[in-house]
Amino acid sequence: MIIIPAIDIINGKCVRLTKGDYAQQKIYNENPVEVAKQFAGAGFERLHIVDLDGARAGKICNMSVLESIASATDLVIDFGGGIKQINDVEAILSAGASMVTIGSLAVKDPETLEEWLMEFGADHFFIGADVLNENVKISGWLEDGGVNIFDFVGKLIGLGATNIFCTDISKDGMMQGASIDLYKKIIAAHPEINLTASGGVGNMDDVKQLKEIGCSGVIIGKAIYENLVTLEQLIIHNS
Repeated sequence: MIIIPAIDIINGKCVRLTKGDYAQQKIYNENPVEVAKQFAGAGFERLHIVDLDGARAGKICNMSVLESIASATDLVIDFGGGIKQINDVEAILSAGASMVTIGSLAVKDPETLEEWLMEFGADHFFIGADVLNENVKISGWLEDGGVNIFDFVGKLIGLGATNIFCTDISKDGMMQGASIDLYKKIIAAHPEINLTASGGVGNMDDVKQLKEIGCSGVIIGKAIYENLVTLEQLIIHNS
């Protein structure tokens, strides 16, 4: 299981939200590049970057942060937030990201996603599903996507997606445990996927449980910044 540290960006700064609420944001570092260099220095290979300004505005807002991190590290970066058109995909990959993170668009416009997967290759996309009570939510978690997570993952597989991550909204930023039962059910329904868990990790036991149930990755943010897990502890379980 690969461990993927996360950097969320607002106004060029490294922040974290609680349950996706912009009113509940905390700034952890004014310089995300320094944070990324710490992750790289500790031995991590992957990085998950979310342009929260972009997600809210519906257009990419923090491309310069991506460019700076890609220039300063050798991290394999996935970047998302506000991606609407093929030019956005091209710009993100040109800026140094290896993968483009797609969320709401996968629900709203699967035909476009399928075109992009064919154009650029499935390996260049990281598809996120935000879930509440097993139902997919979109548009910053404000709207019901009209599909449950199990059917949605099946549709993504049908489109050719291979890298999928799932965030349980009720757990995000709470650091009170990951949605082990939910991930178990998804993996049981679709054992062929590479499922990355996201949200709720608060200690190393959570990480170990996710590995045991067969998750191929886990995204960790707030637990790192709040010092509930150390980079040294995490790197031991990174493989």
